[in-house]
Amino acid sequence: MFLKVCEGVVGVMEENKEILLTQEGYQKLEDELELLKVVRRKEVAERIKVAISFGDLSENAEYDEAKNEQAQVEERIIKLENMIRKAVIIDESKIDLNMVTIGSIVKVKDIEYDEEVEYTIVGSAEADPYDGKISNESPVGKALLGRCKGETVEVHVPDGIAKFEILEIRR
Repeated sequence: MFLKVCEGVVGVMEENKEILLTQEGYQKLEDELELLKVVRRKEVAERIKVAISFGDLSENAEYDEAKNEQAQVEERIIKLENMIRKAVIIDESKIDLNMVTIGSIVKVKDIEYDEEVEYTIVGSAEADPYDGKISNESPVGKALLGRCKGETVEVHVPDGIAKFEILEIRR
């Protein structure tokens, strides 16, 4: 489902709907899934086998720990498989360079602090603020979507209102 907002289109993700990913984000999910299925499952199975060899399972901390790890690995596998199944890969070649969209790399100036910051707008599944990747569902991401170079955007943040001027849009 997509909503029309001002000059742009904003993607809306619901729990049972599509998950928007860049090709890079999709590949990371597939790589992690492969690692879990091929490597981690075997490692955990081996740990369980060794723990069982110690005997009495009722007081076997190694066994309990390995079984908990196995549950976590299987839970992550299921989550990744669901994300991949619902994934919609953003065609980066079709990113509109005149307007901020999902997949855009946006250079903004924080007016209050007179600092330039660069963000990549991504779907929530691959957001990583420490790497400059912000979700299209985050306050800043939502505020930037559909905006054009030269526009000033006000964003409600926990500290009040932040103002950003859009300096550059690229892919």
